[in-house]
Amino acid sequence: MASNSDTIYYLLTKLKAHPELILSQGLFSSNSLVLSFSDAFKVANSDYYFPDNHLMVNRLSPGFVAKNGELLDYFFQQTQKQYPVYRDVWVTTSHVTRMGQYLIDLSFE
Repeated sequence: MASNSDTIYYLLTKLKAHPELILSQGLFSSNSLVLSFSDAFKVANSDYYFPDNHLMVNRLSPGFVAKNGELLDYFFQQTQKQYPVYRDVWVTTSHVTRMGQYLIDLSFE
């Protein structure tokens, strides 16, 4: 299901503006960026987007990707890909309860 989520937009905007909120950041593949931040951070619809110890996968809608290209490019530049060519963005989220963290994986296809 394609998502045009205000929650995802808000989180990405907040993490871009306040990188100090990011507890860890890593690359698991050349086109993917994984970020984690404290679950003390208030997130709208957290039960839906950040299920406890399970993954939630959403494909951002083409309209969301087109409208928010600058924001997505900011995160894409932190991957190992050299050219910002992607059409789809998949967002995988989870609440890792034992660590007290929310996890976001951005995959650029």
